[in-house]
Amino acid sequence: MAAFNYIAVDDSGSRTRGILEADSPRQVRQLLRQQQLTPLSVAATRERLGKNRMNGFFTQVGLRDLTLLSRYLATLLQAGLPAEEALAVVSQQTHKGKICDIVLALRARVLEGHTLSHGLEEYAHIFPHVYRASVAAGEYAGRLDEVMARLAEHLEKTHEFRQKVLLSLLYPALLLVLSIAIISALMVFVVPDVIAIFIDTGQALPLLTQALIGLSGFIGEYGLPVLLMALLALAAGRFVYRMAAVQLLLHRQLLRLPLVGRFSRGVNCARFARTLNVLFNSGVPLVDAMKVAAQVSSNQWLRLEIEKVTQQVAEGGSLSAALRQSGHFPPVMVQMIASGEASGELSGMLQRVAQDQEREIQTLVRAGVGLLEPLMLLLMGMTVLFIVLAILLPIMNLNRLVV
Repeated sequence: MAAFNYIAVDDSGSRTRGILEADSPRQVRQLLRQQQLTPLSVAATRERLGKNRMNGFFTQVGLRDLTLLSRYLATLLQAGLPAEEALAVVSQQTHKGKICDIVLALRARVLEGHTLSHGLEEYAHIFPHVYRASVAAGEYAGRLDEVMARLAEHLEKTHEFRQKVLLSLLYPALLLVLSIAIISALMVFVVPDVIAIFIDTGQALPLLTQALIGLSGFIGEYGLPVLLMALLALAAGRFVYRMAAVQLLLHRQLLRLPLVGRFSRGVNCARFARTLNVLFNSGVPLVDAMKVAAQVSSNQWLRLEIEKVTQQVAEGGSLSAALRQSGHFPPVMVQMIASGEASGELSGMLQRVAQDQEREIQTLVRAGVGLLEPLMLLLMGMTVLFIVLAILLPIMNLNRLVV
């Protein structure tokens, strides 16, 4: 039995869309006619997903959706439901069409006799490598319910950490955008009319006012071209950034910056430790787990370092010794992993490493935001003071002339 997407019309001519499970498209058409519907098109869910992916219309499932999907599956599998029944329930639970299509397509593969991990491989653009590897290991060990529970917890913590960072940066970003918009509006629409009054008097204008007039005129005349050039430069920068050599060089230099480098190293080390913990707990051998966990690093230089560490571990070295020799990982992280290896509690230590790194990153973000907010307010206040003084000085000079 497979899942099919259909488009049909009723007696009044209204179109309706939906998904039905059947053995063939012909059976779907029969079922639709029994519901007094005239089928217009019937296509297998997997085929439709494949076409959307090839045409570029199918966007990757968000982290929140993937987290909910994993939690639903984990709960149902732990309740004792077979994989195909759990997928059927999840398809009814979700309210998003694309998620429902994916789940029903996976269920169709399971009903055809394939494993869930085999079905996930067909949607590698949706499910990350670590996800697919964990599910495959869980099926091999007969502990799919436990693995799905760990995956769901891993995704929930990742989503929570990302939300905390984004929320911390939301207020400064909003303040910056509003400051630029308000000041630009003043310079383009308000300042020229006010300054024009003083120019008509013929009096000599203060240097501060002349600077304001020049800046206002530049923004009014060249503001849009400068903005377009900035956007073009940004697009060109993104194109150049995609080059592997450029990206590797920038990421290496990024790690050398005082605060930004510490932030990047902490985020990537936390990802690596948490992902390695999930895979190792799922029964994936350590070397294979490290190969997969290396892919979650967004910093290409650190990814290369992790791959070197993986090679040393594959040759018989210990994980902590390889990390220490690399010199690119926090000493506390290395020491905790060494303690975990000595005590046989590597999994627990990896989880603690991830938690410690995430707490450190959150502390850095709070400190950075706490420093950024007053600096932005100070900058905005100085800009407004500059505009006010540039307008008030001619008024004060005019009053002296009148007296």
